[in-house]
Amino acid sequence: MLFSIAVIILSGLLLGTLCKKVRFPGLFGMIIAGIIIGPYALNLIDDSILNISSDIRRIALIIILIRAGLKLNLSDLKKVGRPAVLMCFVPATVELIGMVLMAPSILGISTLDAAILGAVIGAVSPAVIVPRMIKLIDEGYGTSRGIPQMILAGASVDDVFVIVMFTTFTGLAQGEGLSVMSFVNIPFSIILGVAGGFIAGFIIYKWFSGFKMNLIIMTIILLSVSFVISTIETSFPGIPFASLIAIMCMGIMIKKQDSNMAAELSGQYDKLWTVAEIFLFVLVGASVAIDHAMQAGLKSIVLILLVLCFRMFGVFICMLGSGLKVREKLFCMIAYTPKATVQAAIGGLPLAMGLACGETVLTVSVVAILLTAPLGAFAIDLTYRKLLKK
Repeated sequence: MLFSIAVIILSGLLLGTLCKKVRFPGLFGMIIAGIIIGPYALNLIDDSILNISSDIRRIALIIILIRAGLKLNLSDLKKVGRPAVLMCFVPATVELIGMVLMAPSILGISTLDAAILGAVIGAVSPAVIVPRMIKLIDEGYGTSRGIPQMILAGASVDDVFVIVMFTTFTGLAQGEGLSVMSFVNIPFSIILGVAGGFIAGFIIYKWFSGFKMNLIIMTIILLSVSFVISTIETSFPGIPFASLIAIMCMGIMIKKQDSNMAAELSGQYDKLWTVAEIFLFVLVGASVAIDHAMQAGLKSIVLILLVLCFRMFGVFICMLGSGLKVREKLFCMIAYTPKATVQAAIGGLPLAMGLACGETVLTVSVVAILLTAPLGAFAIDLTYRKLLKK
């Protein structure tokens, strides 16, 4: 295991740094590193790490969302208003509709299989988007218009909506019937997540402000509480609770109560992210099956590019009446395209369930990660200075 950890860190650092040298996103190099050292190529990662790969990626995602919450100003988010709410579900819905319309003719699958595929591909990647929006907030690009704050919040909720849709469609494919409660639970899970996160954040703020603690101890406590919150969703599946939203809201509440405390904690999580980012994207790369990617062919690539057009149109709908300039709307449309985290997490589930579309869903998920994660990150990095006002 120790050898595997060393290989993950060193290969991720090396290829990530090389990509940055040629002005390409570092995460692309990390994904490539994961593919090279993963089980489908050199097989240098120990099975003990691969078995807990999803948990490690979850930890990295938690660190991202804590960072996001500690940097997100609630008043800035309120200024955005309606578009921020629409970004949580409209782009994913429009993209899913696009998949249902086009996938049957392009890939030769049924409408229900296309809906399952759309629910997997329709999720945007917080792992790619959130760090970049945090960078924009730190540098002051688009913040006066609430643009990075809106995208950051929307990307965190988007996944909750899409995973519920995925569960519903796979249930239909397995003959379980349509569950109305699964749709009703979407707003309840978001509301409970926001409320739970704010309450936990307020309690932690009082705890930290009432006792003199070392900053590192405070960082560890906040991370541990986040782990506990994350387990509520899986330990009590009957309770609609969006744990990732709760974790981000916990950070937002701490910042609202004490911006200096939030800034100090944020600095610590910036350091943690340096390591977490490597593990996240190298392990995403390690989950990519090369043989499936090779079999994908031009049809999968064309399909993904077409449904991305639907997603971008969905973002445009959200921006109507927002008062944003054309170039700012264009940036929002570009920034909402990367995919990686959810596709790596659930792309293989339909195959494991024995569904007829399993092989297709896995193949298209692999192509979506390889195509949109690096290109989306590159597009964000390339355009934000030109399209947003500092």
